[in-house]
Amino acid sequence: MAIIVKSYTEDRIDDVLRFEHDIRIEEEWGWEINEEYLKSVRACFRDESFRDSISLLAYMDGKVVGRIDSTMIKSRFDGSTKAYLDWICVVKNYRHRGVAQALMAELRKQLKERGIDTMIALTASNEEAQRFYKSVPDSSMHDIGIWIDIK
Repeated sequence: MAIIVKSYTEDRIDDVLRFEHDIRIEEEWGWEINEEYLKSVRACFRDESFRDSISLLAYMDGKVVGRIDSTMIKSRFDGSTKAYLDWICVVKNYRHRGVAQALMAELRKQLKERGIDTMIALTASNEEAQRFYKSVPDSSMHDIGIWIDIK
């Protein structure tokens, strides 16, 4: 079955909600889809500050089975723009079929077209995720990620 990668556009929100429902059945996410979440997602498609974001969906069997999201980070440290890989997820039944690699390849292609030469990611600590990140061409693991809540 072919993997079709498409940009996540506002008209595909319902497809994504079905995908997010499916992944929540498989794994605990710690939060649920609610009206506030839906309002925020819909609003981001009209918010100019999201114009540098790239969100891609992988379709198989007529439904979303994977998603990848990134945004650009500009830094005065060295005057560069880097991509930040915010999220990549594939429905368990579709893992190990090339879905994540197809999403990553398309994201890298689009980043290269924008002149971005480095992508940074916080990686999930589970073994399956670690194997995936280590399999990404031209990648290496550096440092340790940290999440800081701003309160």
